Amino acid sequence: MAGKIKTVFVCNNCGFESPKWYGKCPDCGEWNSFAEETRAPLKASAVSKQLPVFSVQYDAAYVSSLNEVDSSEEHRYKTGLHEFDRVLGGGIVRGSLVLLGGDPGIGKSTILLQICEHLCNNLKVLYVSGEESRAQVKLRANRLGVTTNDLLLMAHTDIEYVVSAIQANKPDVVIVDSIQTMVASTISSSCGSVSQVKECTQILARLAKSENVSIFIVGHVNKDGAIAGPKVLEHIVDTVLYFEGERNLFYRILRAVKNRYGSTNEIGVFEMCDKGLREVENPSMMLLSGKPSGVSGTCVACVMEGSRPILAEIQALVSKSSFGVPRRMSTGFDYNRAALLIAVLEKRGGYFFGNLDAYINVVGGLKLDEPAVDLPVALSLISSLLDKPISDNVIAFGEIGLAGELRAVTGIEQRIKEAKRMGFERCIVPKACLKGLDIATYNIEIVGIRSISEAFKYIKL
Repeated sequence: MAGKIKTVFVCNNCGFESPKWYGKCPDCGEWNSFAEETRAPLKASAVSKQLPVFSVQYDAAYVSSLNEVDSSEEHRYKTGLHEFDRVLGGGIVRGSLVLLGGDPGIGKSTILLQICEHLCNNLKVLYVSGEESRAQVKLRANRLGVTTNDLLLMAHTDIEYVVSAIQANKPDVVIVDSIQTMVASTISSSCGSVSQVKECTQILARLAKSENVSIFIVGHVNKDGAIAGPKVLEHIVDTVLYFEGERNLFYRILRAVKNRYGSTNEIGVFEMCDKGLREVENPSMMLLSGKPSGVSGTCVACVMEGSRPILAEIQALVSKSSFGVPRRMSTGFDYNRAALLIAVLEKRGGYFFGNLDAYINVVGGLKLDEPAVDLPVALSLISSLLDKPISDNVIAFGEIGLAGELRAVTGIEQRIKEAKRMGFERCIVPKACLKGLDIATYNIEIVGIRSISEAFKYIKL
């Protein structure tokens, strides 16, 4: 006897399933996120307690030792944007599935359409648009200066038609914009639901491996900044890329959250222009442009993004509070970490912030989460508190402990070389970083500090 059709309610935000409807998801706390879906009953062979008998026979050709596997077949396609290739690990790997996410209007579709100009010189590219018509994609291509005649366009939302088009045209690279608009006829739920997104992504993943075609899929994000849909979506794909930055700012940062074919620490910096996204080859100069001279509350930090050192300006403003409880705000820097540093400065440094407002800002929209930023943040806070500017030729980096000591950071050589290249004359670093370091080879003054009190005395704060 056939089983009855089962009705379940699925959260569109996290994928939580429940037999009844909830106004608030008990798993992620999202309101009004449950959608009703119907599930067909499983076949008798699938629900049987005994293992099913398959007709497929074992083939020894599918099993081989690790040394017998030939890895020389790996081939990467260059996109024409060096920053994009850096984040991917050197280019697009053949047969890979890449997920690109970001806020609306941040440049996801723009950068994918831009790389088609270079890819179409040697490859066949299929652009599948589920949100725009082919005429609208053509208008956007004209605005971006994409003039290639070898780009194939398709405007459809049925994943079965998309798969048929890919198998018929045999493209090397496929772009699906976006995965939330794709619909599989085997799923009864509406487009954009958790089941539809998961099923369509699995179909594209199997297609990428079987046809050896590279596929880019665009994913929308929810209000928390995560890609909309179940978390398993990020486990299905090979690479997950995120676009960071504010829509009202010109600069965009492309970051790899997951990459099976390269490092996840590399970033790409782009600038939004009239003709689309333009890559920034020297992010340090871009972030330090317009830095004020002789103003208190500013200090330059050096952070490591993968193998690339980047200089960033940190600004702090300490002022008298007009309320009973002082206000703390930080942009581009962790709020809890800022509160911890203020507590250390009060306890170990002897500076009082109890009735003062403290504001911290990282210029350029960059988000810093590296412990090496602790020292420049502390120096900028004390500089603003005492209204004494830090010299323009000083750069600092180091992690601050709860006892007020400075701890070693990684990549000390790359940071010092970048500071020298940008014209800085003095580096304030933790004393522990100087072990085994030949200071004379860098032609820059390097000062080793053990505690924050020594750092304040050295720069005369």
